[in-house]
Amino acid sequence: MKILFLLFPLILLLVQGAAGNSSACRRRGGFCTFGRCRYPTTPVGSCSALKVCCKSLLG
Repeated sequence: MKILFLLFPLILLLVQGAAGNSSACRRRGGFCTFGRCRYPTTPVGSCSALKVCCKSLLG
């Protein structure tokens, strides 16, 4: 049970960090996705360790 008190702040930090990066991605006109960007999008940054910020090439 003591480990729950250690995991809870870690989870909060991860969620907070992911939220900040996704808003930066939206300001660039992109969106966050897992893995890699699919055509017709191109990577313009990263949202987290597993998510990539993609932006459309068409507009």
